[in-house]
Amino acid sequence: MNIIVCVRRAPVTDARIKPGADGRNYDPAGVNYDISEYDKFALEAGIALKEKNPGSKVTAVILGVKDSAKELRTCIATGCDAGVLLISDKEHDAFATASALAAKIKTLPHDLVLFGHISVDNQSSAVGPMTAELLGIGCATVVTGLSVEGGVAHVEREIEGGKREKLEVRLPCALTCQKGLNKPRSASMKGIMAAKNTKLDEGPAAVPANLINVLKMEPPAPRPAGKIVGEGPDAARKLVELLRNEAKVI
Repeated sequence: MNIIVCVRRAPVTDARIKPGADGRNYDPAGVNYDISEYDKFALEAGIALKEKNPGSKVTAVILGVKDSAKELRTCIATGCDAGVLLISDKEHDAFATASALAAKIKTLPHDLVLFGHISVDNQSSAVGPMTAELLGIGCATVVTGLSVEGGVAHVEREIEGGKREKLEVRLPCALTCQKGLNKPRSASMKGIMAAKNTKLDEGPAAVPANLINVLKMEPPAPRPAGKIVGEGPDAARKLVELLRNEAKVI
């Protein structure tokens, strides 16, 4: 089985993000990067399936700046067999990203294409389904359970209200992975050393023009100052009054 895992390089979740000088992108100064959190569930799913299906191969694919080679080598250190870096120094919308990924994946053997169900920065949830459509394969999203047998992916996915839906999806197919699917592993020292010597497939990305462009990025409004409502029983009554009449939460 040939498994493709599409990974995004994104700011770490505790990064302090502020608008850049152009007002349309964030300022990268002092920002640390890692594999986008939900992509780690996709990565673990691909590696676990490889371990259960001898002879399988997992290839990680990243569209991003040249420095994304660091995250790509992390994928290999964790258990991927190969890495593909589609180099672009620009930000792309979901359709442009999906187009670039699909164009490359079409040149690679692929039975299963895995994504995180959402990126921690752009949060569109659209790249996985769009890539599947461009590849002409089936797609299931928000996957929390997965096994593959006899050319069929047996999937459990989240739906509204905390319910679960079970699907059978014929390979080749694409899946977007949700928290709860698995527990991502860390890279081993042996894997880290091997990844340093692994040759990456690097080249410029073929990316169409964006259909969506950011007009303005601005920080959230500052939080209002807190109130001290007093001490003792009178303070409790005053707090309830404010929660009911001002905050309107009770």
